[in-house]
Amino acid sequence: MANLKEIRNRIASVSSTMQITSAMKMVSAAKLKKAQDAITAMRPYADKLTELLQSLSATLDADSGSQYSEERDVKNVLIVSISSNRGLAGAFNSNIIKQTKNLIDNVHAGKKVSVIAIGKKSNDAFSKLGLVIDNKSDVFDDLTFDNVAKIAEMLMEKFVTGEFDKIEIVYNKFKNAATQIIMTEQFLPIVPIEGAVVVKADYIFEPSKLEIVEQLIPKSLKTQLYKGIRDSFASEHGARMTAMHKATDNATELRDQLKLTYNKARQASITNEILEIVGGAEALNN
Repeated sequence: MANLKEIRNRIASVSSTMQITSAMKMVSAAKLKKAQDAITAMRPYADKLTELLQSLSATLDADSGSQYSEERDVKNVLIVSISSNRGLAGAFNSNIIKQTKNLIDNVHAGKKVSVIAIGKKSNDAFSKLGLVIDNKSDVFDDLTFDNVAKIAEMLMEKFVTGEFDKIEIVYNKFKNAATQIIMTEQFLPIVPIEGAVVVKADYIFEPSKLEIVEQLIPKSLKTQLYKGIRDSFASEHGARMTAMHKATDNATELRDQLKLTYNKARQASITNEILEIVGGAEALNN
């Protein structure tokens, strides 16, 4: 059994760790509320805008299709891997890295795949493989629509110029503080809603339908990327809050076990001292 000093040191160490994890949990909980409100407020707008764009694009003739809807023989693929800049968030980052690697090794096997990292964890993972062509991790320092829009414009330009034939984004979709859903969304080219039935209603479009689509597409793509990053941002704080909550519970349990061990060791030490005193007194009497 460890001596009393060693146990006391371990108790102090675990208690210090518990204070840190508890503080990190409280910080993440405070940030989560703001991030959750932001993504909850914008998600219906973003989803409806995307649905409207896809439905409207599906009614266009093939000859008048947008440059953002052009289907090509896929040879060059770009994956936007959205992670976080910091760890201590459970499996949040490892799930994104694992899903991105699955796309690279299996889904797009045989194709040339490049990665744009949004988040230092993705950048660290894929820089080692020589796949990262750009790192946009600093967007989390000032997460605004305008800053994300610049990234979306860069992605649109890379697709239009033919540098990439397909662009996908991988991120954690926020469901609740304890649950994040790994999402892989096709960013470009734009595809009609899968399984959707296009209803040709008698609408009058002003200006023309094609002009409306051309104006909506950039806005919709910027909103889609912003929603993905916002989802990931909220998921990160939810995952970290949950991870720190579990870490605090584990530290509390370990501290209690150590205190019990310490009390047992201390009691055994006291008992031994009493036995030695009694034994010494009996020896003197004899």
